[in-house]
Amino acid sequence: MSTITDELKKRILVLDGAMGTMLQQYSFKEEDFRGERFKDYPSPLQGNNDLLSLTQPEAIAEIHAKYFEAGADIVETNTFSGTTIAMADYDMEDLVYELNFESAKIAREVAEKFTKENPDKPRFVAGSIGPTNKTASLSPDVNRPEYRAITFNELRIAYKQQVEALIDGGVDMLLVETIFDTLNAKAALFAIEEVKEERHIDIPIMVSGTITDASGRTLSGQTVEAFLASISHIPLLSVGFNCALGAQQLKPYLQRLSEETEFFTSAHPNAGLPNAFGEYEETPKQMQGYIEDYLKDNLINIIGGCCGTSPEHIKAIAEVAQKYKPRTIQEVA
Repeated sequence: MSTITDELKKRILVLDGAMGTMLQQYSFKEEDFRGERFKDYPSPLQGNNDLLSLTQPEAIAEIHAKYFEAGADIVETNTFSGTTIAMADYDMEDLVYELNFESAKIAREVAEKFTKENPDKPRFVAGSIGPTNKTASLSPDVNRPEYRAITFNELRIAYKQQVEALIDGGVDMLLVETIFDTLNAKAALFAIEEVKEERHIDIPIMVSGTITDASGRTLSGQTVEAFLASISHIPLLSVGFNCALGAQQLKPYLQRLSEETEFFTSAHPNAGLPNAFGEYEETPKQMQGYIEDYLKDNLINIIGGCCGTSPEHIKAIAEVAQKYKPRTIQEVA
């Protein structure tokens, strides 16, 4: 089978859009999240989207299929909160391995079906590794700047468990995404390297940070260049940005990233900035126009959507991506 690197040399690859946006359309209630298996669970479970891989697997498979139908080459597993750290909110730490394994398996089955139907367009699965809800380099308490809610080692252990389950479930690559604190990401990358070494395997790694505001920095204060320097010691498949900003606002940071790295580059921006009600209003056509600006300037190798994006957005992005050659990697002086 063609590898992801082979495909990236040939064309711009399209990543899927938002999982949460799609799940909202199902209007799942508490009992839907619980299903039969968790109907007597003592904690409230509504909002635990990763759990739906166990209680509503058909919906998750259907969403992956819709993105592939729209033209995506890569779908992300439904595992954004799939660590013991994030699952502690629901008292579901013990389910982490199963959640990741089953999520990867669902995505793998859908990807294989689409690859079989069209072998010239192989489909891939990226294991989604979110940032957790804690930060290793910032204090959550303004009165105690020295305090940390989590340690590097605790993060490493949690990420390692997630990584092992995603690999066992059959992902093609790992996507460490929505990085707001690079120290968290370094723990994830350390865990991945540990698993690779222990299992004598190699697996492509995608890294995607998030620029949180107009200052052009991550939440933990890093510039584009500092972020890149912090993670470039690992042999990565790609580095990029996602979330927080829309495609238009993200462009100057991608420009800087593209000029500074020899890795492939990726972007999956939001559908614009949220309105007063937290809704994303950018249409597929509008987003397509902004993305085309990336492509004209040779900034990108992998492109998709984050919050507020739907299969319609991905279809519009896939249509325009076909018209352009992938970013050529310049040797950085």
